[in-house]
Amino acid sequence: GMGWGSRNSTSNYVYNHIGSFGASAEGACRSILLSGVPWRFPKLRFAFLEGGVGWAANLFADVLGHWEKRNRNHIGHYDPAALDRGKLEALIGEYGPKAFRTRIDRLDEALALLSDPDEDRASIDEFARCPIEKPEDIAEIFTERFSFGCEADDPMNALAFARNLTPLGSRLRAIFSSDIGHWDVPDMSGVLPEAYELVERGLLDEKDFRDFVFTFPAQLWQQTNPAFFRGTAVESATAAL
Repeated sequence: GMGWGSRNSTSNYVYNHIGSFGASAEGACRSILLSGVPWRFPKLRFAFLEGGVGWAANLFADVLGHWEKRNRNHIGHYDPAALDRGKLEALIGEYGPKAFRTRIDRLDEALALLSDPDEDRASIDEFARCPIEKPEDIAEIFTERFSFGCEADDPMNALAFARNLTPLGSRLRAIFSSDIGHWDVPDMSGVLPEAYELVERGLLDEKDFRDFVFTFPAQLWQQTNPAFFRGTAVESATAAL
């Protein structure tokens, strides 16, 4: 996300760099999901690299919350045609502050911000490209089809495994990676120990850590090409997954 949005400083690299990979990954992920791509290509897997998993946990919760309130069966709650205009004006007149009462003639402007009465009815269902029938359909995409590349030093990696925080008690597919060769890895020998600090702090258990550094990355490659690890030192270990 460097160079667009709020990350346009001409003098501060850190200002532009912080959160930039997550911002661009979030935009791409949101577009892929709402365009229905995962359902059109059910065998396709997606990996969003370098941005961590914190943004993904937030997006997962946001998509679920929006779908619950704005899916095709609930969007009618915001239909301006169903509004009792007389009752609303009466309530504003009785209980509204003076600033509202003296501007009652501008009510149409305010309501249009929330729901356009002239909107094309065919475009109202913004989840139309996504065959979502229940919350678990969204969870399946985020937990089985999407993977999220995480840097070893990111403490937010623990969110992927925090079932008490993520929707539906889910675990996200965080995959271990590092920026060896870049400025944020001053000592390459400390990469894996730094990732393991989450276990030492009680934020991940041993199974979580194994999934993070081995199972989830291996499955990402194998799901696309089952023979990916054939002839390698980890052939037998990956074959058992």
